[in-house]
Amino acid sequence: MPWTPNLSVGITMIDDQHKTWFNHAEKLFEAGKNNSAKEYVGELLDFLDSYTKKHFSDEEKYMQSIRYPGFEEQKKAHAAFITQLDKLRSEYKTSGGNLLVILNANQMVLNWLTQHISNMDKKIGEFAKNAR
Repeated sequence: MPWTPNLSVGITMIDDQHKTWFNHAEKLFEAGKNNSAKEYVGELLDFLDSYTKKHFSDEEKYMQSIRYPGFEEQKKAHAAFITQLDKLRSEYKTSGGNLLVILNANQMVLNWLTQHISNMDKKIGEFAKNAR
């Protein structure tokens, strides 16, 4: 599932990072579907892990800069996702690169992204717009 304009938060930095995230999540899905090299999938999972942490950090700094009232809720959701991602990376390594683990990981990432962006991140954009 690609990033689409209806997932726009209205904050360029956040939208651009979301697009990068979706792009890599799709590559992960394609690699799993095409039974690409296990190392490549591992690299993509590692990228998603480090990029996710950077994105969450940037997003949290932005929320603090605008005094976003939902900051704590967002921070908890981010921490929960990092925990899920760590668990998936571990399952991937333990399974020896099982295709089902890869597909489940990708589905979890895409579901979380679309739900989190639609239900939580869009509120940041609305707050920022109304605060101007």
